[in-house]
Amino acid sequence: MNQETREHFYRRRRQSVTGAREFTRAALADWGIKGDRADDIALCVTELATNALLHGVPPGRGFQLFLRYGAEGEAVLRVEVHDSGDGCPRVVCPDGESGRGLLLVAALSDAWGVGERDPGKVVWCQWELGAEPPVTTSGRPMPTSAST
Repeated sequence: MNQETREHFYRRRRQSVTGAREFTRAALADWGIKGDRADDIALCVTELATNALLHGVPPGRGFQLFLRYGAEGEAVLRVEVHDSGDGCPRVVCPDGESGRGLLLVAALSDAWGVGERDPGKVVWCQWELGAEPPVTTSGRPMPTSAST
């Protein structure tokens, strides 16, 4: 499987979160990724874009969204949000004032993390889509021999 990358730059404004989510949904549809998995990915993009705008993008700047499908020759989808702000995102307690979005990202993705860039950082999450069970036309997973 060849890796395919989609990317888009967003300015520091609230409409960018909606734009990032719609851009992601269009790419997922093109790649045939749908259902609950697509909803989880779109929600994580929404959270990462919101975090970039609130905490990572200095005035007058923006963030870059990368969607990479087929990474390392596998059915892996990787989402990356690059911003030029300092600081390191972290998960906080559910009753904290912020950081709950990263709890969602951690719960919905197979892996996530933060990397360095100059200037700023990359916050990423990814899903191994090859492990997803086949879906029937009703949208329900097909039973496997272990579940019948």
